[in-house]
Amino acid sequence: MDGVLVDSEEYIAKAAVEMFRREGLEVKEEDFVPFTGRGENMYLGGVAEKYNFPIDIDEAKEKTYRIYGEMVEGEIEPLPGVHKFIEKARAKGLKLAVATSADRIKMEINLRNIGIPEETFDATVNGLEIENKKPHPDVFIKAAEKLGLKPEECLVVEDAVSGVKAAKSAGARCLALMTSFTKEELSGADWFANTLADAPEECINW
Repeated sequence: MDGVLVDSEEYIAKAAVEMFRREGLEVKEEDFVPFTGRGENMYLGGVAEKYNFPIDIDEAKEKTYRIYGEMVEGEIEPLPGVHKFIEKARAKGLKLAVATSADRIKMEINLRNIGIPEETFDATVNGLEIENKKPHPDVFIKAAEKLGLKPEECLVVEDAVSGVKAAKSAGARCLALMTSFTKEELSGADWFANTLADAPEECINW
């Protein structure tokens, strides 16, 4: 979802910085980079641990998502090529799933704000449904199960280093989008593109 359907990293980082500020800790947006794509428990918890700052993770997430929801209202839109890629996949008869390490509330906020109904997808998996977050493969294995497919029959579209590792660990093929990291950092993926607008045809023709 994040970095694939929508570029929300700037907003979730700002929301997290603001949440910590309200709790009495000054942090920087770059503090969150190592935890990108690994779910908000790690995203917030990793930074809290870095500063040895105790937080209640559930309360911290709730506060961060509330701030995030206010920040992105009317501000985010689908990344280039998202609608056409979905249409192309549908025309080929492919099943579609959103598989995100973020909690369900963030998935709902993002999909609503970019105008893509949840019903567009055959299945969704969010971070609350899985125990082990990326780079563990659980989110993609769960998504394949919900689609009635084996992971090796699936293409995972990812933008995070941990996500590419998770996709390959699951046994899936992977298209890496360079919206957040470089091609070198995302090495291990099968295909690369800047956004879905320039995704190579062969990534859905195999």
